[in-house]
Amino acid sequence: MMLVVGDIGGTKTLLTLLEPGSDPRRPVAEKEYHSASYPGLDAIVRAFLAETGGKAEFGCFDVAGPVVQGQVQATNLPWTMDEQGLAQSLGLRRVILLNDLKAIAYAIPHLLPTDVHTLNDAAAEPNGPIAVVAPGTGLGEAFLVWNGRDYTACASEGGHASFAPTTDQQVDLLRYLRQRLGDVSFERVCSGLGIGNLYEFLRDSGAWPETPGFAGQLEQAADRTPLIARAGMQDPVGNPLAAAAMALFVEILGNEAGNLALKVMSTGGVYLAGGMPARVLPLLGTGRFLEAFVSKGRLAGVLRRMPVHVVTARAALLGAARYGLDSLPAR
Repeated sequence: MMLVVGDIGGTKTLLTLLEPGSDPRRPVAEKEYHSASYPGLDAIVRAFLAETGGKAEFGCFDVAGPVVQGQVQATNLPWTMDEQGLAQSLGLRRVILLNDLKAIAYAIPHLLPTDVHTLNDAAAEPNGPIAVVAPGTGLGEAFLVWNGRDYTACASEGGHASFAPTTDQQVDLLRYLRQRLGDVSFERVCSGLGIGNLYEFLRDSGAWPETPGFAGQLEQAADRTPLIARAGMQDPVGNPLAAAAMALFVEILGNEAGNLALKVMSTGGVYLAGGMPARVLPLLGTGRFLEAFVSKGRLAGVLRRMPVHVVTARAALLGAARYGLDSLPAR
């Protein structure tokens, strides 16, 4: 009664194979795939099982997108999935689809001290609500509430809420993107997809020069985000435009993390997950993030008392695995 587990992202899909009752951190097999290279999730799972020789009866997959009645249209992939269709296509007894942020939230209570890096070392309120903000390819948000026995993980689509600028520069950014995109959500400015928008805004403002050689690299790249992030962190003097884009990203992330923290009163802590925070950890530790996080006027003191952590483990995969194992029928 093996379980195949997947973390389905806009950029990559990570699959593992688990035995019932096993440690989710110790899979029987594990492989990573480039999501856009496949026509759908079922094709990736079939390839994974064929390549690893695995035989599964159940599946649990987290997906970036709202899951409604067992169906989901992936936000950053041209894939539509439903539990019954996947089960039939793959020959599995049952398939569970989870919103990726619900999976991350499900993992939070099970994280080890080595799975997080603390930015604000405040004392968490026992059983207090927990906020999760996860910028990756897109921007995901979730929260956890105590139900009297343990935490209940709740998904949201808060990353698609309207971007609210808090500085004059951000007001100009909103105007710039409204002309190009119409609706401007936080995902448009606080995600892997958003970093390119920040870079173009700052470039077109004329305040920072663009390095000609770097501009050529961006034109050739299938994904500009890693190039901009790497240049902004490793060569801020040689590439001040990339450095400014990454600084603006950190500021907006702090802003929105503070927004969610207030909305759910996350006295149990705020967790930054997804693909981006761990990769830009040196920038998050400079103070710019926490300054934006607590910049909420009369409520600044409340936010200063909330612990803030960066999740360095693969929380979505861990959460999907735990959820899947907990959902397996008894032998």
